[in-house]
Amino acid sequence: MTVRHPHGAAMFMVAGSLLLVVAAQAADKASNDSRVIRVDSNMVPIPVSVTDPRNRPVVGIDARQFRVFEGKAEQEVVNVSTDDAPVSVGIVFDGSGSMAGKLAKAREAVVEFLKCANPDDEFFLVNFSSKAELAIPFTTSGPEIQNRLMYATTKGKTALLDAVYVALTNMRDARNPRKALLIISDGGDNDSRYTETEIRRAVRETGVWIYAIGVYAGGLVALPEEERGGPKLLTELAEETGGRHFAVHSATELPGAAAKIALELRNQYLLGYRPTNVEPDGKDHKVRCRSSWWIAGTCFSPGTPDTTPRCSSS
Repeated sequence: MTVRHPHGAAMFMVAGSLLLVVAAQAADKASNDSRVIRVDSNMVPIPVSVTDPRNRPVVGIDARQFRVFEGKAEQEVVNVSTDDAPVSVGIVFDGSGSMAGKLAKAREAVVEFLKCANPDDEFFLVNFSSKAELAIPFTTSGPEIQNRLMYATTKGKTALLDAVYVALTNMRDARNPRKALLIISDGGDNDSRYTETEIRRAVRETGVWIYAIGVYAGGLVALPEEERGGPKLLTELAEETGGRHFAVHSATELPGAAAKIALELRNQYLLGYRPTNVEPDGKDHKVRCRSSWWIAGTCFSPGTPDTTPRCSSS
């Protein structure tokens, strides 16, 4: 995750999200002059998720149990919110020929994901094989997404990067500040016009979490050579945004992985801190998050073997 201080403006970018400095203006009506009092308050919000060693969401953590570092400098966490705010989600669905035999479980995975939706959530669907298309624009109707997938077929190659680009472009119309992509695919890209560099740049500008489920039946060796980079590509895209890549080795695992992603999105924290350095310098600032939490009197913290909670930030 990065925080950007653009030259000439006090703004922050968190995983590509443009977070404008909050400016409050108050007019002193009690006085006869027209003086205006301006109060500037810099607050950087960071969405994070914490899971236990079994990948279950951990709830009930307060501000004292989080630590945030901008570069090497620790920042003061001012507040922590656990509001279940609505999410705008783009579902990126692989319909390439290699998904034959996995299509039914992939559809089921989308159904499981949508079960956790809130009434104010919105979704869109991008289908891709050799080409990527926006199949369903933003809608609050989960059944509309499901019905469209009932007619999905498998054919052609895998234009994964093109599909992510279409999804990021459509995400500009999102009405919710929390935005995520759910990618369901079974391999790397072998037919896109866009490059990884271009997609990474677009991801930073859009500010989405990317969650990916990669199904690699038979392991990497069984994949065609051009698709063996799929796990690495999906992992890097997901982790760069604060999301996650779930690698499964059987189509039967797809619904379970989708349910875990939905649960994680519903149980995120929003940390708020005021950076000690607010001077606009045009540089990227790395931000790291750590957490500790208590279970039955035992404190688990990063660095403890086999009991490290996951604290991801976007």
